[in-house]
Amino acid sequence: MISQSALQSFYALAFGFCFAGMLCSGYQVFAERPASFRLLNATRLRALTAIPFLAFAAPFIILRNTVRGRQHEDRNIGFVMIATIIAGLWSLFAGTAAIDVLRFAAGISG
Repeated sequence: MISQSALQSFYALAFGFCFAGMLCSGYQVFAERPASFRLLNATRLRALTAIPFLAFAAPFIILRNTVRGRQHEDRNIGFVMIATIIAGLWSLFAGTAAIDVLRFAAGISG
């Protein structure tokens, strides 16, 4: 049987990936180009406003870039595994933070 904390971590991981995908899809609809880490190369004010967005959208961007790199550049499978682990951990942390914010906003202790 799966422990309660393992199940909560799985939900946070899944929520983090879903939230990242929604953010990147919404950005692509409005900006008419995919989100990327190049947002940090903009002017100082735009780069500062992009940091919170990228903090939650990064898992999707990392995996998208990794899959494209594997398909088009024939990157090493070890690189793909490391990038997937990094994106997964980032998604777990971002999902946990987003769930905590939602709980706080709803007044649910937990």
